[in-house]
Amino acid sequence: MVLSLRRLLPLLVVLLPLFGFAHGVTNADQELLRNGGLWAYIQVGATHMLTGYDHLLFLAGVVFYLSSFKDILKFITVFTIGHCITLIGATYSGITANEHLVDAVIALSVLYKGFENLGGFQKLKLKVPNLLLMVGLFGLIHGFGLSTRLQSFEIGEEQVLAKILCFNLGVEIGQVLALIPIVFIITQSRKRKQFPAFYKAVNWYLVLAGIALFIYQLFGYFNGHG
Repeated sequence: MVLSLRRLLPLLVVLLPLFGFAHGVTNADQELLRNGGLWAYIQVGATHMLTGYDHLLFLAGVVFYLSSFKDILKFITVFTIGHCITLIGATYSGITANEHLVDAVIALSVLYKGFENLGGFQKLKLKVPNLLLMVGLFGLIHGFGLSTRLQSFEIGEEQVLAKILCFNLGVEIGQVLALIPIVFIITQSRKRKQFPAFYKAVNWYLVLAGIALFIYQLFGYFNGHG
């Protein structure tokens, strides 16, 4: 276990800067949205989710805690409804916030899920919050993060709602594409005797990643406002 954590931490340190670049708004994306029509919004939405390491880490944490496909479907549906509400509503209403602060809260959601999966609340003798409620709440926060990202683009004044809905559709497509291998790997790992060790190592990684990403986003916020 200690060896696994020692291996994970350097990997996290190496990959973290790459995550930051992969998750950002690029000139290529802006050019695609400017010239590609509504289909481009679907494409950029899907790409953003597929490179959205913080969203995917949280979803992996949710799936890791669940053992039946029915439960996975239920929780992912609640998460999806949550992020659709804020993605569509906040973008259409023009409600925004500093993206570093929003992403810092999303990082805490990753930390929270790993901590919960490891039985952190029980070890501290605290009542475990309702998981479905928390997933829905974090879905709202993740959706707001997606909204701030979309509002970073110049989307013009025509077909605004259609563009938002297409971006949201792309996000859903990307989420499904990302979840397929995640669910497959976790399902297959449950069949192996090494699963308990794998479970602990991955969830400790979520804790470490959440902490590191939180610090990274705060650094970005204060560095940009210094």
